[in-house]
Amino acid sequence: MKSVKSWLSKFRAKPATEAERFEQIKAEILADEAEPRTEGTTSRRKFLARLGVGATLTALTGQAFAYLRALKPNVLYEEPQRFKVGAADQFSEGGKFLEDKRLFVFKDRNTFYAVSATCTHLGCTVKMQKLNQKKRVKMRGREFDEQYEFHCPCHGSKYYGDGTNYAGPAPRPLDYFKLEVAPDDGQLIVDMDQIVDQNFRLTV
Repeated sequence: MKSVKSWLSKFRAKPATEAERFEQIKAEILADEAEPRTEGTTSRRKFLARLGVGATLTALTGQAFAYLRALKPNVLYEEPQRFKVGAADQFSEGGKFLEDKRLFVFKDRNTFYAVSATCTHLGCTVKMQKLNQKKRVKMRGREFDEQYEFHCPCHGSKYYGDGTNYAGPAPRPLDYFKLEVAPDDGQLIVDMDQIVDQNFRLTV
């Protein structure tokens, strides 16, 4: 609260000149600042200053939140990772490349398995290379004759027919994905969210 002196000054006659008016305002301010205050009280000037700072910080925080929220879309436009690839009888012996899914689906008599076509180095699409002659390969304690391999055209990574990396910068084998049969129409379903062991086979 203002002092009695400051309060009474309001009832004085108005100053005749600008200089007198300035001196009167100055005297009121000095009297207000010189007034002793009890602990816990805050001047009106300090209160308004703090209120202004608080409003500014609130506005800036709201704008920052709106900016960060805009970076995260409400809708994801990623393609589904679980999809049908056709009926079992539509596949012939060997591998079929699904370009839009970057995926190989292999049929070996009545068994099926799905291998990723994404190189484990930097994500290029590998190509399946048919060998002119069968090559005897010993892998994971067994020997087999392979007729094809996977080669990456970007950085020279090479994989055996089972997807095991053996040359180039690729750090690990190609991924195998889970296969299952759709209960409604019997089509094969690939789930690229579920990586399985290289020995996984679906028998149809």
